[in-house]
Amino acid sequence: MSLQELIGQTVTLTVARKAEFGYFLTDGNEDVLLHINEADREYEEDESVEVFLYVDSEGRTSASTTIPEVAIGKYAWLKVVDSNPNVGVFLDIGIKKDLLLGIDDLPVHKSVWPKEGDMVYVTLRVNNNYLLYAKLATDPVIESISIKATRKDFNKNIQGHIYRTAKVGSWIYTIEGFKGFIHESQRQIEPRLGQKVEGRIIDVKEDGTVNVSLLARKQESQDVEAERIFEYLMSRNGAMPFNDKSMPEDIQERFQLSKGAFKRALGKLMKEGRVYQEGSWTYLKKD
Repeated sequence: MSLQELIGQTVTLTVARKAEFGYFLTDGNEDVLLHINEADREYEEDESVEVFLYVDSEGRTSASTTIPEVAIGKYAWLKVVDSNPNVGVFLDIGIKKDLLLGIDDLPVHKSVWPKEGDMVYVTLRVNNNYLLYAKLATDPVIESISIKATRKDFNKNIQGHIYRTAKVGSWIYTIEGFKGFIHESQRQIEPRLGQKVEGRIIDVKEDGTVNVSLLARKQESQDVEAERIFEYLMSRNGAMPFNDKSMPEDIQERFQLSKGAFKRALGKLMKEGRVYQEGSWTYLKKD
């Protein structure tokens, strides 16, 4: 088997000779360059070296003593370090050359592409030209590393990364190891692939997977909505032409809230003595 056919894998080679810019390693039939920037220390001729094989930016088979966590058939969480809207996003695997997760493997809508700092669970694949690419984990792969939630986990706060996106919802792998689903009704905006999100478990299914909500708990949500209304009042010098009898469509257009949510938030502000209503207007209470 040629060294080219071992791209994306770890092999043990022998130092054939030193060069000013690195070392030429051999398997007895072929040589490959271990550039000095990819070597973890100095090596002597005839010394054995464990290296990871990849294709450099010039299209040459190259070696690195940095052994990535990810390999052919082996998955790992990798950090997004860059993106190009024409080709895809780039992942850090530890070596000098970043790994491409190509446009064909990413969501159709670029608004949910991973951004720098996001984490994706991938393996390596090699194309017909022996170039390395990332391949996203599928549901069965996530299933294989997940653990089953129990009824005791219901209502728990969780964190995790999005591993799959769709219009109907998003799929999450939590820090605990749960595999979960976030229905579109349980998120204000669609999270990105690879984005770390926080939510809570709203259902534990019979198979041990969970349903997750990214929406704030009712009290937290009410607090946020009340502050939004209060800030709007402040921006209008303490008066606004809205009250608890305003038309639902007017409330939705101005505050992006349902009438029920608006009334609860406004009621909270009134109970706290921060605002009062007069006619069809609401006013800030002066001290």
